[in-house]
Amino acid sequence: MTSASADSLPVVREDSYVTLHYRISLASGAGAGEVFADTFTGRPATLQMGAGQWAPGMEAGLLGHAEGESFSIELPPAQAYGDRNPELIQRVTLAMLREHAGDEQFEPGDLVEFAAPNGGRYSGVFKEMGDGYAVFDFNHPLAGSALKVDVAILGVL
Repeated sequence: MTSASADSLPVVREDSYVTLHYRISLASGAGAGEVFADTFTGRPATLQMGAGQWAPGMEAGLLGHAEGESFSIELPPAQAYGDRNPELIQRVTLAMLREHAGDEQFEPGDLVEFAAPNGGRYSGVFKEMGDGYAVFDFNHPLAGSALKVDVAILGVL
């Protein structure tokens, strides 16, 4: 029995299920090197390509890589989670905040979940409290950041 050659290993396609370890860190700016997520120290993750679990630019960096490969991807903000959108920093009335979060008190930086009109959920980072309102940033926490993604592909289906 011969061992499989590297050419016969499955590669990541647009419809693959990928079991992998990954580490997402900031690639530039004040927080450069700060790790946002890391599975290398625990259980690997399973990613369904095309399901929206990762930003499209991050998924694109996996395409064509074979099972068993380890590599790094560097992405500018536009290919990761996009540029920061100032329109996503919004004032919310205290009445609306109480409707969604009760009388809970927040500290700047707290993540608060809201119900969308369509029944979905979305989150915003609490920034400040004003007279009758609170300010939230609904940008993705990694928006505006260049990212480095270290990847080890463990399995491809």
